Amino acid sequence: MSSNKLSAVLETQIHRLCLSDFPFGHGTWTKGRTEGAETEDTDALLDLLSCPRSPWRHDKSWSPQAPALRQLAVLTPERLHKDFIYNFFTTLRIVDKSVSDMDDGLLKFSKLEELVLSDNQISQICAENLPSTLKILDVRANRLSALNSLTNCPPPCLQYLSLGSNSLGSPEDVRHLTGRHWPQLVCLDLSNCEFEDQRALLSALSSLPCLRTLVLEGNPFTLAPSYPAFAVDSLPQLSCLDTSWISPEERHHFRGFAKNNVAADWASCIVSVGRMRGIPDPLIRVDENIAEFPVINYSYFITYEFLSHQTVNQNSDRDSKSDADHVREEGFSDADLQSNRDCGKESFQPNPPDLLVDTEETCHNIAYVSGHRTSKLTWSGCMDFRDTQTYIVTDLGGLKRFLNQGFYLTIEEEKVLSWPAASEDVLLAKPSRPVKEKKNGKDKESPIKSGYAKDKSKDKKKKCVPELVQDAPIRRILGSVHICLQSLVTGGQKVNVLCDLGALQTESGVDTTQTPKQDLGEKIKEDKKKDKESKQRGGSGTKRKNTSASKGRGKGRLECEMDAHTDAFGSVSVEPVTVEVNVELEKWRSASEAHPITELLKQHVLS
Repeated sequence: MSSNKLSAVLETQIHRLCLSDFPFGHGTWTKGRTEGAETEDTDALLDLLSCPRSPWRHDKSWSPQAPALRQLAVLTPERLHKDFIYNFFTTLRIVDKSVSDMDDGLLKFSKLEELVLSDNQISQICAENLPSTLKILDVRANRLSALNSLTNCPPPCLQYLSLGSNSLGSPEDVRHLTGRHWPQLVCLDLSNCEFEDQRALLSALSSLPCLRTLVLEGNPFTLAPSYPAFAVDSLPQLSCLDTSWISPEERHHFRGFAKNNVAADWASCIVSVGRMRGIPDPLIRVDENIAEFPVINYSYFITYEFLSHQTVNQNSDRDSKSDADHVREEGFSDADLQSNRDCGKESFQPNPPDLLVDTEETCHNIAYVSGHRTSKLTWSGCMDFRDTQTYIVTDLGGLKRFLNQGFYLTIEEEKVLSWPAASEDVLLAKPSRPVKEKKNGKDKESPIKSGYAKDKSKDKKKKCVPELVQDAPIRRILGSVHICLQSLVTGGQKVNVLCDLGALQTESGVDTTQTPKQDLGEKIKEDKKKDKESKQRGGSGTKRKNTSASKGRGKGRLECEMDAHTDAFGSVSVEPVTVEVNVELEKWRSASEAHPITELLKQHVLS
């Protein structure tokens, strides 16, 4: 594949100015050279350059000097020659033009001060090809992976350097960001790179004597609790960090981080699951005349997966279960995964491998995605889980990739069937066979023994309470929702989400083919049938009268009750299922609150 040279793109842009065609240059259209109806005066030609609907109006976004150069081509076309044109440009903005090679053709622009080459495909920058007059260089969002070629002979007057959104972050790159290479640098943009060593980077940046503005958000180390406190205290000459001015109050609060070398190389993420609303009552339409057994119990819980090395449980209100000890590297334990496959075949289930974080580049810190399950709650209109988990992650690069992907939160329903146990007490509770005697050649029941057996059977029935045995729980997934966490990477500290999963329907034996009106009609018909049977036991003289009267009343009552139920049913609005979720990155506000947490972390990591 041939490279797209920067000089070729610049020549194309200059050629599109059409400096030798109408209305520029010394053509027959210029008044004074030839007399005729086709000549135009200078003001009319200049109007053609600025009129909004003029076909000669040109895009000036690539250089603010382009409109001025075109005006010169109308006023003094004799001055336009190649050297004059190249030296006329002080700003060039070649954005998203697929430039891959910064060749030496850029040296023709000997007075160039600003060069913007963002969103291209540049993998290497040769400092020898940059004009010495350059003050602003923007190579954001390219394919840079090293800075050694840029620092061989950098422009001595460079004041602004943007290297964000490139694959930079190695220890060698840190060594090329010192005052020896950039003595005049005032503003540096390293956002969305891959720097993880906070101490080493800030130590190098502290040698830049003129640095006043610094952008670091989006790097893995910015997820640590010691950022931005350690950066502010390590760079006392800094005025602006991550597009925010540093106030004197902030410097006062962050004092002591650099002196005590309080720079964490880990991150602490706090995930909280709060109230859940909108789950339909699973027993709302259970028939009261069904059999006593089995006893059905419903419970609900929430599961999710999060990146972790170690998990610190902060549940004080409820006992929640974390599967981190029994988890595979892919997430949930084998038993939970098999249960989810058996119970959620007809429901949506997130694909755990999609959430895995590629950590092959790290040798010592291998992060894994651990599954967590909240405590199980019985149904209520508002179920408050009050579940809080703290995840300590030492692989900051893996955490950044995980947060950019987000994670899935899943609501699950568990149904447990309970049956009476087949114990000896239950067998003895059955009616005893009466004792029979032979008298006069015929079997005759002994009244004493038979009565004793009946009394004993009644006592057994009163005393025996059947012990219930539970079947294996039946789980099914009610819904799943994706939670976006990219704002935590780009400088945010907290994500508060009210997850909306829409209207759900529980299992609970609901027959969707039968309407509530039909159910109520069948129930009223059964009641009317029982009423007729009871009246048939009365006098025959009133039988027909009562029967006809009951028919009229039953019909009217049926229609009236059905209409009332339909109105009530139709007025009930279906509430969507919502879950409150909070994800927060821990940040230290002072050096004093960092020490006890640091000691606690050492105990967890070393254990």
